[in-house]
Amino acid sequence: MSLLSSERFRAAFAPPRYLALPFSGTDLSASGVKAVSLSQGAHGLVLESYAEARFPGGVFVNGDIIEHDVVIEALGVAARAAGISSTNAALPEPKSYLFEAVVSGENKREWRTALEQHLDELVPLDPREAAFDIVKVGNGERGGRSAVRVAGVAFAQRLVDDTLSVFDQARIGVRALEGETFAMARALLSSSDDSTVLIIDVGKTTTKMSIVEERIPRFATTIDIGGHALTLAVQKHFGVTEEEARRVKAEHGIVPESGNEDYLAAMLSTMSAIRDEISSRLEYWQNKAFPSGTHKPVAHAILAGGNASVRGFPEYLEEALHIPVRLGDVFTNLASRNYWIPQLDYTESLAYATAIGLALRDVHPYAP
Repeated sequence: MSLLSSERFRAAFAPPRYLALPFSGTDLSASGVKAVSLSQGAHGLVLESYAEARFPGGVFVNGDIIEHDVVIEALGVAARAAGISSTNAALPEPKSYLFEAVVSGENKREWRTALEQHLDELVPLDPREAAFDIVKVGNGERGGRSAVRVAGVAFAQRLVDDTLSVFDQARIGVRALEGETFAMARALLSSSDDSTVLIIDVGKTTTKMSIVEERIPRFATTIDIGGHALTLAVQKHFGVTEEEARRVKAEHGIVPESGNEDYLAAMLSTMSAIRDEISSRLEYWQNKAFPSGTHKPVAHAILAGGNASVRGFPEYLEEALHIPVRLGDVFTNLASRNYWIPQLDYTESLAYATAIGLALRDVHPYAP
């Protein structure tokens, strides 16, 4: 079943025809639930409320929900704490399939019909069991005739149904579903930023990276190493509890200091694995993807996620990737901080990029 034929699944790219209030987003991931609500202030949108409910291990396995009751309870707790009754929600990047194609046709309906005939050539899903949507990203040529280039994202329909089911059972209305890479880009990039950007989301157990061109994700992948591996390295080195290890990691980061050589070596053994995986994928894009003329090279990188704020990490990556690297600002598209002060601490806010991007969906949709 395609997104078009599913009444419960609003298209991942298509802008809504009305302004849905309140503005809220719920990020459901393997580590837990993060929910935010935005409200309209005198000078623009501000963060009204936020909440988090964490999961124990084993609730998700390979991106699939295993412990449904735990997820439903956590969704309810987070939604009540954030004052949310309906929301935009995310589908997980590891379960998404980004693709590009050149298709003929006069409008989106015709482009979709043309793609349905050979969707299985673009993504490893049976077209009858896939939910997908597309957006025009340029012009092309097909069979000697003018055509359009589209970017798309596809998910297994069972994942869509499973996600909607847990929200339904938690009694939270879902206004729209979309891939988390799209939501994160919306939060971190201003609506006028058309540059090509590498977004790196350093989570607890994974590091997700996406290359975004004109605010549309064109490449995405997940690395199975996250910030928790750094915490374990600190625990092993100092023989401390996990809570103490997180504190040490935050305070010391990977900045060279006198007397911390052994600690730094323990941290860098893990950090270098993350760096090398990012570097190899970026190198592919820079050296092979854009010379074809269909893409542009990455201009800079933005770090987000709950483990992005490790001291020295941006500088460490910048040296390896040979592009500017900076920490993100999840409030980029909200009212100027000259007029309001976020309740959410900056370091903590980096974990809320997807949720805030989802809440902004009704304000800054991706226009085809």
